[in-house]
Amino acid sequence: MGSADAPDVAHHAALDARMVAAVRDIKLLTLTSWPAEVERRFLAAHAAGNAVLPVVEYPRHDFAPVRRELSAIAAAADPGHPLGHYLVESTASWDEAAALLECLGTTAVTVHSVRLYGRPDEPLPGNGPTTRDAARHFISIADELDHELMAPAEHISISAIALQLQLQRDLDSFFDGRVIDVVLDPNLIAKAAAGATRIRLRDGAAFSDYDRDQLLQHEAFVHSLTALNGREQPVLPSLALPSPRVTETQEGLATFAEQITGSIDIGRMKRLSLRIEAVAMAMDGADFIDVFNYFMAEEQSPVDSFASAQRVFRGVPVGGGSAFTKDAVYLRGLIGVHTFFRWALRAQKLQTCRWLFAGKMTLGDVQRFEPLFESGVLLPARWMPPWITRANGLAGMLAFSLFANRIRLDAVNADDGHLTL
Repeated sequence: MGSADAPDVAHHAALDARMVAAVRDIKLLTLTSWPAEVERRFLAAHAAGNAVLPVVEYPRHDFAPVRRELSAIAAAADPGHPLGHYLVESTASWDEAAALLECLGTTAVTVHSVRLYGRPDEPLPGNGPTTRDAARHFISIADELDHELMAPAEHISISAIALQLQLQRDLDSFFDGRVIDVVLDPNLIAKAAAGATRIRLRDGAAFSDYDRDQLLQHEAFVHSLTALNGREQPVLPSLALPSPRVTETQEGLATFAEQITGSIDIGRMKRLSLRIEAVAMAMDGADFIDVFNYFMAEEQSPVDSFASAQRVFRGVPVGGGSAFTKDAVYLRGLIGVHTFFRWALRAQKLQTCRWLFAGKMTLGDVQRFEPLFESGVLLPARWMPPWITRANGLAGMLAFSLFANRIRLDAVNADDGHLTL
């Protein structure tokens, strides 16, 4: 693919710079968020036994000039070139996000959301069961778990302030200095969110011991590191941006990081799965109060139940039949990334997995970018989490996974305390 100053590379680098400038105001999650006052009013009414549907006013947006620029960038890109292919797909994704933001508060948001993130009834990679089927599987497993087996530490809550201090110490140690700030945000919908140089925790939220490791692996060592590494790319600085099209791979990689480091617990899998079920419920007609009560029935606190329901209804009407479907990507992304890592081991291309941390990209991108990484047009990741730098340990876990998946559990019988095939 030549060098960074080759004409084809320079042409697409200039287009990428235009795209970065064009999309700076397309902040999908920020612009679909609700004011904190909506939560306070709803929870006060709920506590008084008089819950009413939230009323959310969304500002009107007009991204017509931005969308024209995105169209011009796509037209100038060569779809047969890896960089051009990336730009064509990226501009289409940003255009879809802009279209979504132009119709906030209407049922049309669901249509755009499904195009960006999919829906719960879509099959998982490999034409397997649907995402909703997988969610119900994990919910049932979690419900059957004997909670008395849980260690005492798993029941202890950690305050947001205490977690902030712990994460800040861990990150300062990792970077040998202050690169990422951990801050408290009372208006955050999720319990945590990560940018390149800042991780936000929802002020007042309670966290578990597992949450600390999950946030370190998921938010810091995937979302933040890929953004930081993307900023290092001289040719494609857009790899630092959370384009909607990379959400599935980003969340899949982040959840895979939790899994492979032993940081994920069945409670976390249940929470991810409950959100998928809630998205499906909303699309099937459940309103905000129905979904809020669903999370309450699953023993979430009123504050957490509101936050969970809010994720489902951000940007859409709250009366039922509509949903913001982003939460459908987590399990689908996890399956996709896990499958990709196993393929990389079998194809002797584990280096490809490391390139996933060089910026925010899809699994398809990293494969198409292989010659660009090999020629030096794209730079390898400057920072990577410890688990992916230990090639032997990673290969060992993936090799076991490859073999174990050949064993069909429905052909295994338990007899007198022994397993027989």
